[in-house]
Amino acid sequence: MVSVCITGGAGFIGSNVADAFVARGDRVLVLDDLSGGRRENVPPEAEFHQLDIRSAEAAELVEKAGIDILVHHAAQMDVRRSVESPTFDADVNVVGTLNLLEAARRGGVRKVLFASTGGAIYGEQDVFPADESHPTRPVSPYGVAKLAVERYLYFYHVAYGLDAVCLRYANVYGERQNPHGEAGVVAIFLNKLLAGEVPRINGDGLQTRDYVHVSDVVRSNLAAAAGRKGFLIVNVGTGVETSVHELYQGLTAALGLDVEAVHGPAMPGEQRRSSIDAGLLARELGVTDLRGLSSGLRRTADWFRQQHEGAAG
Repeated sequence: MVSVCITGGAGFIGSNVADAFVARGDRVLVLDDLSGGRRENVPPEAEFHQLDIRSAEAAELVEKAGIDILVHHAAQMDVRRSVESPTFDADVNVVGTLNLLEAARRGGVRKVLFASTGGAIYGEQDVFPADESHPTRPVSPYGVAKLAVERYLYFYHVAYGLDAVCLRYANVYGERQNPHGEAGVVAIFLNKLLAGEVPRINGDGLQTRDYVHVSDVVRSNLAAAAGRKGFLIVNVGTGVETSVHELYQGLTAALGLDVEAVHGPAMPGEQRRSSIDAGLLARELGVTDLRGLSSGLRRTADWFRQQHEGAAG
C-alpha cells in the first residue's frame, strides 16, 4: 500500500484526485486549511488534517507520517489577488511549498506531484498550442510563484534525489468547481444560469483558453504517481483553443437554455490566447484520448444542475 498526502485535498481538483487514490486502495492523507476547500469533499476513507501548509504542524505531518508521495495542490490560486498582494501569494505558494519540501526531504518522501499552471506560466504565447519547451514568461505573481516552485523541485531532485512531476494544468473545469471565486468561468457561468441570472462576459468574449476536464487531470496524477523516476515537466491540456463566447454557447446548450450573455469591460492585462500541447503527456505518461469539451460540459452541467436542485429541494 502506498501512502499519499494530498495538500488542498478538500478543494475542487484535490478532492477528485483524493477520490482516485482512495479507489486505488492507497492510504490517503488530506491536508487542507479549508480556506477554499470543503470538508464534505474529502473522501471518508481519507485521514483529514486541517492545517495551513506554512505551519510547523503541516511540516511535521509530512515528515513523520510515513508518506511515499506528496501531491501538492494547496495554493493561493487567485491571479488577481496575486497581483494585488504578491507578498501574500509568495508566502503561500513559494514559502509554504518550501516548508513542505524540507519536510519531505527529512521524512524520506520519494516523489512529489506538483500542480503547476500551463496558462499563466507561458504568458503571451509565440505558438499555439505551446509545448513544454516554450519560453516561460509569466505576467502575474501567481505564474512567477509556480515557475519558482518548479525550479525548486529541480534543485531538490538534483541535490537530494527527490523525484518530481510538475503538471502544468490548462484551465481545469468539472464537478465540485467553486462558482464563488474569481477563477473557474465554467462554474461561475453555470451557477448564474441555474439561478436564473444572466452571466457577464468580460470584453468581446473572443479571448481563448484550453479547457481540460478534471477527470483527465485525475488520470494524469495517477499516471505521474506510477510513472518513471526522475524529474519531469508535462502539460495537461487538450491543445484546443476555445473562446469565452464558444464556451458560453456550449454551456447554454448543455442546460437546454437560450439566454444571451451580456458583455462588460475587458479585464486589464488579461491574457488574450492560451492553449497547451499535451504530446509529452501521451508519450511519457500514456495519457491519451482526453475528454472533448462538449462531453465535459454536459457532464459538468448535469452535476451542477443536481446540486442546484438538491439545494432548492
